[in-house]
Amino acid sequence: MSSERASGILLHPSSLPGGHGIGDLGPSAFRFIDWLAGAGCRLWQVLPLGPTGYGDSPYQCFSAFAGNPYLISPEYLLRDGLLHPDDLRDVPEFHGGHVDFGKLIPWKLNLLERAFIRFEHRTRGAQQTFEHFCAEQVAWLPEYALFMAIKESNGGHAWNVWPEALRRRVPKALEKARREHAHAVRRYAFYQYLFFQQWAQLKEYASEHRIRVIGDIPIFVAYDSADVWSRPDLFYLDDEGLPSVVAGVPPDYFSKTGQLWGNPLYRWDRLEDEAYSWWLDRLRATLAIVDYVRLDHFRGFAGYWEIPAGSPTAETGQWVPGPGEDFFSVVKDVLGELPIIAEDLGEITPDVIAMRDRFNLPGMKILQFGFSGPENAFLPHNYPANCVVYTGTHDNDTSRGWFESAPDEERGFALRYLRSSPDGFVWDLIHAGWSSVARFAVAPMQDFLNLRTEARMNYPGKLGGNWTWRMAPEALGDDLARRILELNHLYGRSA
Repeated sequence: MSSERASGILLHPSSLPGGHGIGDLGPSAFRFIDWLAGAGCRLWQVLPLGPTGYGDSPYQCFSAFAGNPYLISPEYLLRDGLLHPDDLRDVPEFHGGHVDFGKLIPWKLNLLERAFIRFEHRTRGAQQTFEHFCAEQVAWLPEYALFMAIKESNGGHAWNVWPEALRRRVPKALEKARREHAHAVRRYAFYQYLFFQQWAQLKEYASEHRIRVIGDIPIFVAYDSADVWSRPDLFYLDDEGLPSVVAGVPPDYFSKTGQLWGNPLYRWDRLEDEAYSWWLDRLRATLAIVDYVRLDHFRGFAGYWEIPAGSPTAETGQWVPGPGEDFFSVVKDVLGELPIIAEDLGEITPDVIAMRDRFNLPGMKILQFGFSGPENAFLPHNYPANCVVYTGTHDNDTSRGWFESAPDEERGFALRYLRSSPDGFVWDLIHAGWSSVARFAVAPMQDFLNLRTEARMNYPGKLGGNWTWRMAPEALGDDLARRILELNHLYGRSA
């Protein structure tokens, strides 16, 4: 990790403004980079960029390697001749403040299919870059595209209800599926080509403006994913291919009954037998498109909460040892320096701290968690320099929402600690993070805009209604940029 002091904003691309139902990798993303640079910020943190599945969550993706096709910019498809202006005349009426996934998904997939049909009529020479992309991504793309094509032909249902021969990956059945769905397989590969082409252009633009991107790797993968379907031997599944135990966390700050994530758990012994090659491939793929990675649920590498499949809540479970330091030793030996931020929140034990510190990984400090008393580790006067401070994360309420709903004693302590007032609380909280010794300081865009709870990105443990917030087009004003620039200048975080 860089030892420079820097700051940035947490904003997923889906939250960017624009007229096509969801923030994307088009012009508004480039304008955001310009605005970040003008505000003296050097970091842009995003959520996982994979193709969202169940609940539209970026933490439940159809692949740990693929990109999200819903983030592809229609404007740039139009620029590149893959769409005609007539294709954008039937844009549904989208509510600008939130993503309506139910309305967005069928419209966007129809649009992308039109682009694919137009692309297929181009000359062979014009298609060479696509063929080259497919060859470069051969380690994961063929299985992912086949998975999505079979899923489409089965009405979008999860792979565990597909015909048995496909569930069990009988070679003859797979070969037949590749022939029968060849057109759809190529189409889904093409969507990935578009995503990574547009992301590469945006990432290059960010680098030119000295903006580094912090990506996000969820420790677990979704059950209904190409990852589990193609490598079931790496997960705890029963004879029917269903998870026998699942992931989650016990009761904590976010939920009195814990969080029942439901992801299948890894067979770490089998991953170790393969020298963790699947994980190394995953880390390489992510670090090829971002500068740093926030490794979600870092404590799960030391020990994870194992819940029997079918449990109604996460209260019933047990801690099971993870791969521990051996995993990170192998990763470091193969990949070298680890540009990893350890998401070390939740129930943290000494072995988690030792593992984090042995590999010199910065942990996370969440200011909203700090106001229980002077000894709280989340208060700035208790920070080590090797950490990243956040006002809150995507899983937290907005800071204004937190203040308006916090217990009286925490709210009172926060005002005393920050020497603040209710009207100035959020900006004083940001000041506290920026002025701290933490190497990086990050705040969600919602906090810079001083927004209430309705702008929250995610409610852990709540089904539906998450991941939909979008920023207003007029939010990125010059006055706000100047205010952040002054903050970055004062505390030595500007470019």
